[in-house]
Amino acid sequence: MNVSLQNQAVTVKAPTTINRNCRTHRVESVDLSRSPFFVSTKHNVFILKGCGNAMIMDQHGIVVAGCSTSCTNYTTTTHVNETNNKCFGISCCQTRLPYYMQSYSINVREGGDHDEEVCGSTTAAFLVDDKSDSKLEQSCCHQGGYFTSFPLDVGGGNSVNSWTCYTDIIYEGNPLLPLGCNGVGISMGILFLMTIIYALYKIIKKTKATRRRERFFKRNGGLLLKQQEEADPSLVDKTVLFTSLELEKATDNFNENRILGRGGQGTVYKGMLVDGRIVAIKKSKVVDESQLDQFINEVVILSQVNHRNVVKLLGCCLESEVPLLVSEFISNGTLYDRIHNEIDGFPISLNTRLQIATEVAGALAYLHSAASIPIYHRDIKTTNILLDDEYKAKVSDFGTSRFVSIDQTHLTTIVIGTFGYLDPEYFQSSQFTEKSDVYSFGVVLAELLTGERPIFLTRFGENISLATHFLLAMEEGHVMSIFDAKVIKEGTRDELLAVANLAMRCLNLNGKNRPTMKQVAGELEIIRMSHVPTTDGLN
Repeated sequence: MNVSLQNQAVTVKAPTTINRNCRTHRVESVDLSRSPFFVSTKHNVFILKGCGNAMIMDQHGIVVAGCSTSCTNYTTTTHVNETNNKCFGISCCQTRLPYYMQSYSINVREGGDHDEEVCGSTTAAFLVDDKSDSKLEQSCCHQGGYFTSFPLDVGGGNSVNSWTCYTDIIYEGNPLLPLGCNGVGISMGILFLMTIIYALYKIIKKTKATRRRERFFKRNGGLLLKQQEEADPSLVDKTVLFTSLELEKATDNFNENRILGRGGQGTVYKGMLVDGRIVAIKKSKVVDESQLDQFINEVVILSQVNHRNVVKLLGCCLESEVPLLVSEFISNGTLYDRIHNEIDGFPISLNTRLQIATEVAGALAYLHSAASIPIYHRDIKTTNILLDDEYKAKVSDFGTSRFVSIDQTHLTTIVIGTFGYLDPEYFQSSQFTEKSDVYSFGVVLAELLTGERPIFLTRFGENISLATHFLLAMEEGHVMSIFDAKVIKEGTRDELLAVANLAMRCLNLNGKNRPTMKQVAGELEIIRMSHVPTTDGLN
């Protein structure tokens, strides 16, 4: 009939125990044992109306409450009491229940000897809400039936939240609250389904990433690297393969602030590996097959080279969108920047220039004649010569380099190289020899002596090759006039002319007339040892 969330109770209709026969008794029972409800002791009173006595018993048959009425002047008294809605024990009595019950019985017995008028009256016993303003009127006599209404507590007075909803599937919540029962089974099913979906998403994502890395590995020359290793067992396990995640973390996702330089083949970034090593990571620009051949070639070559004046290869990554090469980080930039840009405002001394030239010549001599398989660098220039903290030279960028079998004297290839350093003989014949590296080194020597770029603008506004300009000055006998002021100040005429003559021989248009790099390295070492360095300038 009613639900009270505030009182945590429901109001129900229940049978009223009625007796119309004098000196007999009648029993009515109510069983709530299959429900979560208890008869409320807080809100109910037990009332007897009429002449006699009544008892209420619990589910065990124990009398828990009862009361008796006086039948003197029954009709008149009853009328007065009902009108005043009071139970003082005359034709009406009431009592409270001692504890919560789920099952109870009411026993009604009418009182002693009465006249027919009294015996024909109705005696009734029932439970009713004590808060009702008209509790006597809720009896059978005033409702026109044999029922009354009274409150039931949920859970014997326990908190509303102590009750859980149960049905075919698991529920949670409280049945007394609006929309209080929620399907836990449904929620758990949704949660389970979402977990499965998320797990599948992660698996699919991981699978896609793995396939993507495998695709990149093949596209970036991984198969070429394996073929090289199969062809030469000595290469197996010499190349460390980094993951793309490692190198992304090392370079802060290839942040532009980490760029060390840009070249024709790619961009070089500064990075730090998880073990704390500082490295240089070259990221290729394009992924066409010719570039990939060069990249894998550089990996294979550097993995076999072990020389103090050659940049050390640490590994590569082929599972990224473009291939990546990881090498030791050389801190002092390129020789080109030191000669032409004077990074810190101080030009490098003649002694340092001679040292760098000697070290580069020694590295090239090693590649040409001391390595297990002769290697032609094919792109010697000042931007590919790096300097460490002590200004020691490191030859780098072997992307265009090539192995040469011992019985070979040259390579026939598509002409590649850097304008200004390119051997004219190679340009005409497409045949690259070790003497082509010698020519390029001759340009580097000319840069060290003059401080000019390989292609520079004359005072007449014309672009001219440094090699041509240098050879012309040598032929005309005024080469000292084109030397860098720092060089003239620190070197003797004989020293400078000795280096100039060596550079001229390297730049000879006929490759056969050029010295070998081993000869060049030996002559430079003699010149350097005879030079007495000054205390002025950088190093």
